[in-house]
Amino acid sequence: MNSSNDREGQGPGFSTRAVHAGQDPDPLTGAVVTPIHLATTFAQEAVGKHKGFDYGRTRNPTRVSLETTIASLEGARHGYAFSSGMAACDAVLRLLRPGDHLLIPDDAYGGTYRLVSSIYAQSGVRFSPVELQSPEALAGAWRDETRLVWVETPSNPKLNIIDIEAVSAAAHDHGALCIVDNTFATPYLQQPLALGADAVVHSSTKYLGGHSDVVGGFVATNDDELGSHLGFVQNSVGAVPSPFDCYLVQRGLKTLAVRLDRQCANAAVIAAHLSAHPAVKAVYYPGLAGHPGHGLAARQMRDFGAMVSFSVRGGEGAALEVAAGTRLFTLAESLGAVESLIELPARMTHASTAGSELEVDPSLIRLSVGLETVSDLLEDIDRALAAPAR
Repeated sequence: MNSSNDREGQGPGFSTRAVHAGQDPDPLTGAVVTPIHLATTFAQEAVGKHKGFDYGRTRNPTRVSLETTIASLEGARHGYAFSSGMAACDAVLRLLRPGDHLLIPDDAYGGTYRLVSSIYAQSGVRFSPVELQSPEALAGAWRDETRLVWVETPSNPKLNIIDIEAVSAAAHDHGALCIVDNTFATPYLQQPLALGADAVVHSSTKYLGGHSDVVGGFVATNDDELGSHLGFVQNSVGAVPSPFDCYLVQRGLKTLAVRLDRQCANAAVIAAHLSAHPAVKAVYYPGLAGHPGHGLAARQMRDFGAMVSFSVRGGEGAALEVAAGTRLFTLAESLGAVESLIELPARMTHASTAGSELEVDPSLIRLSVGLETVSDLLEDIDRALAAPAR
């Protein structure tokens, strides 16, 4: 892994694009920060003749700047910002029609499962959870009507690693699309489009914004037809972020690389520490040599990410005590921001999977590792794990 060099190819490096792509100084004032354009409508010189903007839902200068930045970071020709990660997922899934079949990970994010099982399934879209890290399982899951494969890598919450290149090739062999949720990895750590994916989805609420102060989503693609579909849905449905939300995400992008370098380093130390702790039953972190996806992650990613999941001895009761016993790790949903968070997926982010094939082990704890001093985080975890019940 090489987190110190963020240059891909011969063009500007990742951090340079995060600071400059789509963010030229304002030509009117010289402001170096993209202005927050609050206008909902724009004057037209004549009917249908304007400066690229007519109505705020359709197009907004601040949103265009953000879309240009993230598309550049993902190596995409097209990028579309949405009001939430789920709105971004929904925009892609609107490609499906009644009778179509969808493959999802067998440990998908609870919100994605809820959208598929409670919304799209009710409209006649069929779906199958699949162990996507198994080529045999994937090969056995295809149907004639399979139109799309949904990939999370690293997955949420067990941090499985999926071979994007292999799954994309398999999807294309069957006339299907491969969509990758890149929220956990971000474009800094992983480039799904370069590995063959048709589109990349983000909850920009998480690492892209990075400060727990904005909700947003994003889709990037190099497919012109898919890009046209996404633009049409974005405008027609109107689930677009406000100009101020776009500003907040773009501000977060400027420090994405430096934040992740620190967060990944902290996560690696914490994962190793947990692996040796007597109260811990199992640790899920692709940076550990014993993780089944370690080798693939080393090839596919720049670094191993800043999410760590682990299960504790003593079952759900012990997990509840650990989650309630930390002081620096805040008990809260979401992830990817500067502060460290702790949660129980089975009770929180993945509660919608209860009773399904995707049901999460109730003793599983998920950590989003932040920027704090790592020795303080280790002390916090040790104190919580040392509760009397264990």
